[in-house]
Amino acid sequence: MKVLVTGATGSQAKPVVFQLLEKGYEVVAFTRDKEKASDLATAGATIFEGNLADQEDVKKAMQQVDTLALHLPFFMPDPSKAAQSIVEAAKTAKINYIVWNTAGAIFAHKTGNPAYDVRLAVQDLLMESGIRHTILQPTVYAENLLGPWTAPQVKKENRVAYPVPKDFQIGWLPTADMAKAMIAALEKPALAGSNFIISGKNTLDGIQLAQAFSQGLERKIEYYAMPPRDFGHILDTVIGSGAGDAVAAEYQAIWDGQVKPQMYVDMTETLDKLGVEFSDLKDWVKQFQFLFS
Repeated sequence: MKVLVTGATGSQAKPVVFQLLEKGYEVVAFTRDKEKASDLATAGATIFEGNLADQEDVKKAMQQVDTLALHLPFFMPDPSKAAQSIVEAAKTAKINYIVWNTAGAIFAHKTGNPAYDVRLAVQDLLMESGIRHTILQPTVYAENLLGPWTAPQVKKENRVAYPVPKDFQIGWLPTADMAKAMIAALEKPALAGSNFIISGKNTLDGIQLAQAFSQGLERKIEYYAMPPRDFGHILDTVIGSGAGDAVAAEYQAIWDGQVKPQMYVDMTETLDKLGVEFSDLKDWVKQFQFLFS
């Protein structure tokens, strides 16, 4: 199997590249900036520098492979155009199988938010293409807990903060485990047509999340239900003024009981179909202990 991984230097795709290489597969890593892919090149990947919205670039990259691990950077200028370019190029190159990490939930109807609605467009493009494909929808990444809204408070205050009530359950998903799921799906084209929601092994409320941190760090950690407005203010400092307003509003809607997003799923059947094991969150915490201590 020769695999093209798009968005290869991103946090979700990079573990896929490394794990594919560890298993002995040939990998072409598609990136906008080859300088950011030096570690992938050192590990053995072939680096292809190009623009996903340029169909000719994508066609050239696909000439070297037969399978596509699709990660679409949704904060690029025109993700819909890139998706169309990728699918058309895949048809021309006769790519035989695509596994797509959606980077989040696919909603049943358009929401008015381009970052969400583009997933519906990509799903339609894949279905209309005639190319065999499997779709994986991750819930909430554990790496969100490495952000400035959580990690510093664990380190300084011995409390794990997140903007949801303490009884709200989340299936925290390490990116390394999502990469396992991607590769398992790539290795099993018989799963084509499947659409899996992928969650972490452990479904935890706030108290249980704090317990996982306590176990991983071997010290007492409490849970802090951070007010959504405070979470938004921190996002403003990281991304820019006003950037956190929409996100804070989404979490406030959870607090107010207006929405109940699916942030976890029982993974027993899915893991059995994929043939992989996921890690306990306490082990993920231990892995990143240097950021929490």
